Formats: sequence, structure tokens, C-alpha cells
Amino acid sequence: MAKIGFVGLGNMGLPMAQNLIKAGHQVEGLDVFAASVEKLKSAGGAAAANAKAMASHSDAIVTMLPSGKEVREIYLGANGIVENARAGTLLIDSSTIDVDTARSVAKAAEAKNLMMVDAPVSGGVGGAQGATLTFMVGGPDAAFAKAKPFLEAMGKTIVHAGGAGNGQAAKICNNMILGVSMIAVSEAFVLAEKLGLDAQKLFDISSKSSGQCWSMTTYCPVPGPVPASPANRDYQAGFTAAMMLKDLKLAQEAARSASAHTPLGAQAGTIYQHFVESGEQGRDFSGIIRFLRAGKS
Repeated sequence: MAKIGFVGLGNMGLPMAQNLIKAGHQVEGLDVFAASVEKLKSAGGAAAANAKAMASHSDAIVTMLPSGKEVREIYLGANGIVENARAGTLLIDSSTIDVDTARSVAKAAEAKNLMMVDAPVSGGVGGAQGATLTFMVGGPDAAFAKAKPFLEAMGKTIVHAGGAGNGQAAKICNNMILGVSMIAVSEAFVLAEKLGLDAQKLFDISSKSSGQCWSMTTYCPVPGPVPASPANRDYQAGFTAAMMLKDLKLAQEAARSASAHTPLGAQAGTIYQHFVESGEQGRDFSGIIRFLRAGKS
């Protein structure tokens, strides 16, 4: 049993923290919303006074925050985690942020004799609730080995992607593929409609042919073929359009930094930008099909 601090108890963070409690750990939570901390307490956790106090007595700290700005603040501030954690404390950042921030925070942690991994996730709210998340992990071998048992309490697939920042690199590359492929699949279904081809027939063919991909077979953007997809629930979000746009922007930032040419990723970002600006930021990202159907892209 470990004493774990958990910062960021949102739609993803709260069920992740609850799964750590189920695994037998003592979990102390911190969030800007008091109601989220109360939910953690109801599940058997405790409330942290602040980041400084949490850092001083935790064996491990997990963070799940919106952006690099919040990650830098919670880790690098004078009252933050890096400055106040005990030597040897394990730090796991599961936020999805820019690679440069991940690497700079990891460098600061190493200088204080802390063990840190960046471990962004894939799998959405359902994966967080069911402890079936995929973790893409960057960091030293020793830190990965120490983090793995905790990650296994929250996820199903744990992949060590390499050194610091490589977890974030894997995440944004993966989600660039996802954003592009969802647009391609959606465009194909819209075209099929215009040509008089039944959506189920297209699914039956493409799901077993060269058009097969996750956006087709697991998260199909039209109602019917995949009952569990958001398309059957008016695109109630599992992964919002705003979050997809965030990840596509991170991919473009990384591409510019690395001098990589990613024209499809850039165009996907533009399309999701228009979708979000139309007021659909809280809609599931697969709802892009309705935007494309209306010819607004």
C-alpha cells in the first residue's frame, strides 16, 4: 500500500484515482472543484490541503491536468511538487501536454532526485472507469519500473515509449492519426449517403477491407453499425471535439519544433477548429460527421 497524491479529479482523473483506492492505496486528492474532492472522499480517499503538503508526505503523485501551463505551475512553483517532494518520490504526469514542457519538468525533477514519467492515456472516460486505459510512458527505465504497478491499477496496456517526453510524443502522434482518420471515415459515409449507398453496407464492406481502422470499427461515426459508439447517443462525448483540437494543435507545435511536414494533420486541425467554433466544443469528436454533412468544413 502506498500513499498517493492525485492532482486533477476531472472526468478522467477521478475514476483513475478511484481505481487506485480499489487497488488498496491511500489516495489524497486535490482539485480546483471541491465537489470533485468530495466524490473522491466518498470513494474512500482524502482531501489534500495543498500541493506543498501533499508532496511532503506522498510516496507517489499522479497529475491529470488540462495543459502544460497547469503542469508547470503544480510541479515547478515554489509551493509545488518538485520543490517539496522527498527524494525518491515517484511522479506520474498523465496530462496530455507539449513535449517540451514534459521534458523540462522531468529535468527539474531529476535535479531534485525525484523519479518521473510522463504517462498520457488513451481510452477515454470509459477506459478510466473500467481501468482499461492505455498508458504511453516516457522516462528512465527505473522510473518506469516503479510506476508500472500503479499504472496497471488504472489501465490495461502499459507501453514504455522511451526517455522523458516520449510518452507525450506517442500520444500526440497517435491522436493525429485518430483525428485524420475520423475525418476520412466521416467523409466516406457522407459520400456514401450522397451516392445512395446504405451506411450499414459500407460498414460491412470497409470494416473487413482496406478501409478498416479504429474510427470505422470501434467508434463508427454513424448510428447503427457499432452500438457502443457515441453516434448512437447523439454524440454525447467520450472524447470532446475541444480535446481533439487541443491534441491536433499540440501535434502541429511539435511538428514545427521538429521541422516535420504534416499537411493532413494541419488540415484536420483546421477542420476541428471550425467545428469547435460552431459551438460544438463539448460534442464527441466523432460528431464531426454532422459538420461535414452540412458542408461547413
